Amino acid sequence: MPLTFKHHRLANGLDVIAEANPDSYSFAAGFFVKTGSRDESPAVNGVSHFLEHMMFKGSDHHTWEDVNRIFDEIGARYNAFTSQEMTCYYANVLPEFTERTIEHLSHLLRPAIRQSDFDTEKNVILEEIAMYLDDPGQRLYEKLMGAHFDGHPLAASVLGTAESIKALQRDQMAAYFRTRYGPGNMVLAVTGVLDFDEVVRLAERYCGDWATVNAPRDHLQPNIRGQHVALADPKLNRTYTMAMTPGPSQQDERRFAARVLSDVIGDSDGSRFYWALVDNAIAEDADFGFYPHDGCGSFYLSLVTSPQRAGEALAIALRELEKVKTDLADDEVERAKNKIASSIVLGGELPLGRMRSIGGQWIYNGDYRSLEQDMETLTAITPDSLRRLMREFTFDPMTVVTLGPG
Repeated sequence: MPLTFKHHRLANGLDVIAEANPDSYSFAAGFFVKTGSRDESPAVNGVSHFLEHMMFKGSDHHTWEDVNRIFDEIGARYNAFTSQEMTCYYANVLPEFTERTIEHLSHLLRPAIRQSDFDTEKNVILEEIAMYLDDPGQRLYEKLMGAHFDGHPLAASVLGTAESIKALQRDQMAAYFRTRYGPGNMVLAVTGVLDFDEVVRLAERYCGDWATVNAPRDHLQPNIRGQHVALADPKLNRTYTMAMTPGPSQQDERRFAARVLSDVIGDSDGSRFYWALVDNAIAEDADFGFYPHDGCGSFYLSLVTSPQRAGEALAIALRELEKVKTDLADDEVERAKNKIASSIVLGGELPLGRMRSIGGQWIYNGDYRSLEQDMETLTAITPDSLRRLMREFTFDPMTVVTLGPG
């Protein structure tokens, strides 16, 4: 049976969207909030991610022990994530637990933010930041985002800095929550086996009294200048290189062609980077990818090499970016499309995958795209589509950051 999409907006502005799939065997629900590190002021940098932790510390209805116990009682597969541009809290359960899932997620999204929990969790966040600073790839990514988007909100770290987290106060977090985590800046997305009228009734029951928020986002365009930053850490024995260059945004239809192009150039298996760098043992890892942001986008590359071959590897990677503009072959485009098609279909077979897809699409664009639409768009991409894309996004300017032993 075909998938059916439904949308309803509660009186307080909460969007409820659903993709019913009577052939599935589970139900997935997620609250998506259009807020992340790009929406934070420097004084509260990291608060969105910190709030993700605080949501699981309990509400006025439940303690933190209750939060986990209830999810376990209904056999939920549950989690949350925070990015630069959205936060999401979700659960995947058997259909008979639909009401308990929506009820429990609604309590999760109304955290108590107790001072004692705040103080305890602050130390957890600081440990998490310290752990990421020990990861060369994460350190490099944070530096790359800060350099590439310098002066733009996307430069802000999702985790925040040790300084911003230490200075953050409980009342600052509560104020940030009140202004952004509510109807008008949020969508409840549900997928799988469901009765939409019942879902709307439950949303009204458990979320209908939430206050509407007005949380506009700054869509200032980044001023990308291109630069090369070299970092040294004598404890390392490998050199890590990352680079970023402009690409299509989440609102740009060319984002589909960009995904195909990035697969041709830098997929982990069988791409141009693989054959030129990994197969030839010049780099241990060589990737090229694409990330569409809200209002702008990025292509990025990542290399891991011995210190002696870092310059050579980057030169080869940049040469491949120039070559693909003139010698793109039909068969490599077709292979990339087939791999992406498989990924889309396999991810779409599960309600959890479709829930994340339709929820994210709604947060960015306020509309719905079916699995069939995505496949039709992918099928329509041709080698000429990618050539046009590369004439419009030329991999320049580029920000390059390296981290090695010195």
